Amino acid sequence: MVDICLAGTGGMMPLNSRWLTCCYMEYNGKAILIDCGEGTQIALVDAECKLSKLETLIITHFHADHISGLPGLLLSLGNYSKTTPLKIYGPKGITSIVNNLCCICGKLPYEIQITELPTNTISRFQLFEIDEMITVSAFPLRHTVPCLGYSFVFSRKPVFNPEKASSLGIPKQFWSRLHKGETVEIDGKTYTTDMVTDGERKPVKVTYATDTRPVDTIADEGFRSDLLICEGMYGDDENTQSMKEKGHMLFSDALRIASDAEAERLWLTHYSPAMTNPSVYEKDVKKKFPGAVISSDGQKITL
Repeated sequence: MVDICLAGTGGMMPLNSRWLTCCYMEYNGKAILIDCGEGTQIALVDAECKLSKLETLIITHFHADHISGLPGLLLSLGNYSKTTPLKIYGPKGITSIVNNLCCICGKLPYEIQITELPTNTISRFQLFEIDEMITVSAFPLRHTVPCLGYSFVFSRKPVFNPEKASSLGIPKQFWSRLHKGETVEIDGKTYTTDMVTDGERKPVKVTYATDTRPVDTIADEGFRSDLLICEGMYGDDENTQSMKEKGHMLFSDALRIASDAEAERLWLTHYSPAMTNPSVYEKDVKKKFPGAVISSDGQKITL
C-alpha cells in the first residue's frame, strides 16, 4: 500500500491557513517528498507525516515556493536523528542550488546524494533507496523556468500461494526468495515465481504535475493513474491570459488533462493566495470530472 499526503496546497507563499504545495508518499516504511517550500517541515508535522522515514526528496523546479524550505528541512531531519543518506533528484542544476542553500546548514549527520535530471526529455529511474519495484518517469513541463513533472509506478509482487508451494514440496526457507522473483534450485529441480503465485497485481500509479501550462505529456505519462495531482491556480476561466503569461493552469485545464489521462482520481493543488476558498468550485468541478477533489492541506489517501 502507498500512503499519500498532500501536506500543503498553496502556491507562491505560505498563508496562515495554507502551507506551500508538497507531497509525502510512504511505502514499506520509507518516505518520498516532492518539493519543499518555506515551512515544509512544519506542514509535514501538522499533517502527521513522519520526517524520520524520509529517504528521498524530489524537486520539480527552482522557484522559491518549491525549494526555499530546503535548509530547514535538512536541519529538521538531523534533529530527528537521521543518519542514512538523503537522495535528492531534480532538474539539471540542482547540485549548485542545493550546495548554495546548504551553506547555512553546517555539518549534517547524514550524506546528501544528488541526481540531476534532464529537462528537455523524458527520463526514467528507480528509487532503490525506497524499493526496487518503484519506477519514476520525469517529464518536462512548460513553466517560466525548467520544470519537471513526475509519474511513480509502484509495482507489486504477485500474491504468494502457500498451498502451491507446499504441494510442490518446497521448504519454507525458500518461499520468500520465490516471492521476490528469484529462481530456486532444490535437489536438481528448478522452481520459479509463477509456480507458487496467483498471477500479477495491478501496480499503483501516482502522477504529480505543477507548475506548468497544459501539455500533452502530463496526460501521456499520467495515463490511467490511480491518482493525478495537478496544479489548479485559479478556478475562474477569466484568469486564462494571466495563467498563459505566468506559466500556470486553471481548474478547467487540470480537469481536461485528468479526463484525457483517464485518471481515476484528480487532486487539485497549488492554489493562488488570492483564491481564499477553492471549495466554492466543488460542485462545478465534480460535474466535469467526478473523481476530482479540491484538496486542502493534509489531504490523505491509501492506494
